[in-house]
Amino acid sequence: ASREVWSSREGDFSKARKRLERKPLSVERTKGSEILFGIAPCSLALSQSRRSLFRLFLKQGGSRRLVMSEFVLQATARGVPVHHIRRRRELDALCRGQVHQGVCLEATPLHFKSLEEAENPDVGAEEGRNRQLIWLVLEQIQDPMNLGALLRSAYFLGVDRVVTSRRNSCPLTPTVSKASSGAMEVFDVYSTDDLRSFLKAKSAEGWEVVGTVSQPEDVENVPVISCSEFRWNKPVIIVIGSEGDGLSVETQLLCHRLLAIPPGRALHPGIESLNVSVATGILLHSICSQKLKHSD
Repeated sequence: ASREVWSSREGDFSKARKRLERKPLSVERTKGSEILFGIAPCSLALSQSRRSLFRLFLKQGGSRRLVMSEFVLQATARGVPVHHIRRRRELDALCRGQVHQGVCLEATPLHFKSLEEAENPDVGAEEGRNRQLIWLVLEQIQDPMNLGALLRSAYFLGVDRVVTSRRNSCPLTPTVSKASSGAMEVFDVYSTDDLRSFLKAKSAEGWEVVGTVSQPEDVENVPVISCSEFRWNKPVIIVIGSEGDGLSVETQLLCHRLLAIPPGRALHPGIESLNVSVATGILLHSICSQKLKHSD
């Protein structure tokens, strides 16, 4: 009988120990901080001076030992404490199940810059008018994965500045940084409360404002052309609309031209358009490639 009691207690202890082992890492976050996740966002955040950094969390073991060693060196150089985590589920809990690649970083958030904070773009002078500047303007992009992908493409393809409408737009979250593959950590993103006044002002300064549509049909007498036919020789703003509705009619009317991507086949109803980040990548490549040829 005593053996049975002992066996029962041993079983209880074993269950209790397993429950404790399953308990996720409890981290009391610094007020106002957030958890970045993923190798590229965390590495670039450590290499820049744009955030205040509190703690780095690294998964012990695994196949990325060299990468983790580099992180330790980066964190040490910045004076950031390093916590080595044994169980992957603890990192999962830190970033709420996102794909962290064994790395999480507690840091202050990044915010949009206001256009008033922007350095003088030198477009008022004759030299500025002749430069092939390209700005990407986003009207009410709400999906963080789309925003991250847009920032990644803009950074890669050589866009000079990204401006987003502040209202009904996704903030600069850790998910955006991960989707941008860390581009958000090195690329300033600006915002404006009054997108239409901003576009009118840039147009008056001599910029060409170009919108985007999915269907190649004239919109209120604004000419629509294929992106492959578009040529430019002065500063240009490319305006991208929201995921569901595209550009608002009011914004379309402020555009000098509208660009469309011609499909490669007859399309079935319901799949007649591209994802906004994919479409923007195609448009930017078509336009930015002219900038590269011109600079050669």
